[in-house]
Amino acid sequence: MGKQVAMVMDLNKCIGCQACTAACKSLWTDDEGQEYMLWNNVETRPGPGYPRDWEQDGGGFADGQLQYGELPERSAHGGEIPLNHEQAFSSGTEIRLQQKEPMGYGANQDEDTSSGTYPNNYHFYLPRLCNHCTKPACLEACPVRAIYKREQDGIVLVDQDKCQGIRMCNRACPYDKVYFNYVIKKSQKCIFCFPRVEQGVAPACARQCPGRLRFVGMLEDEDGPIHKLVYQWKVALPLHPEYGTDPNVFYVPPILPSSFDEQGRFSEDPRVPMDYLRYLFGPEVDAALITMHEEIERKKAGKASELMDLLIAREWKSLFNIPDVRVA
Repeated sequence: MGKQVAMVMDLNKCIGCQACTAACKSLWTDDEGQEYMLWNNVETRPGPGYPRDWEQDGGGFADGQLQYGELPERSAHGGEIPLNHEQAFSSGTEIRLQQKEPMGYGANQDEDTSSGTYPNNYHFYLPRLCNHCTKPACLEACPVRAIYKREQDGIVLVDQDKCQGIRMCNRACPYDKVYFNYVIKKSQKCIFCFPRVEQGVAPACARQCPGRLRFVGMLEDEDGPIHKLVYQWKVALPLHPEYGTDPNVFYVPPILPSSFDEQGRFSEDPRVPMDYLRYLFGPEVDAALITMHEEIERKKAGKASELMDLLIAREWKSLFNIPDVRVA
């Protein structure tokens, strides 16, 4: 088995600023046909996500067998909003929409929309990108073997010369993170910034994150942050593990402020319902949150906590432990 580069995102530090989305978009998806593609996006949760209701499309594996889901409708991604950039920049007028009808849906249309009832309403942010799975459903589904997984770092790529636009990969990916370029008729997806990783540099989404919430490193490196968070402390969990693809992007689940009871006093009930967190991250989320709470209390009491020091990441370089994996 080859090596595997992985990412951990601490959802307690994500402020939904979309710097990661902008960094990825400006670097990788500015060609024709890629206008609607967000290889990295940040969703407000609970919410329909991007594309809309992607969790209902199916795909992945069930009992070890590949499952084909539904192709997301183009409208589920929404459209690009036409703006009067040329007029605004040449004449100094304000930037305005160039369409009268409201857009049906967009990547961040429901951003900052809370669930629940006041004063216990809640929401949190969930960044998403291709999981570069250990068992990629997209790779398994491709009939022309245009999708492959690199041995030196486990990054999953689409060979654009081999891709014939059959779109079985789109149906198989349960995370809807394989996009279809309707202009060149080929599938395209996040490449985990492999040209940067080959130079020991973190992906753009991670490097440009002002919240220091993204850890990047090799999964098998026992001294690195990824291995410690996933295997030692067991507080970093995959999104929807039931899809059966063994994702290599992990999340530290969110801990929001305490909820209030009917008398306005602090309650022991979590603000984010545990059933919803189990839906996202599986049953292991209970133990992960217990560990998090215990270590937070240790830190507040002035005691040493390796986990809290790791997650606080006072030095940004501690987030990244990427060896040189370039191909000779």
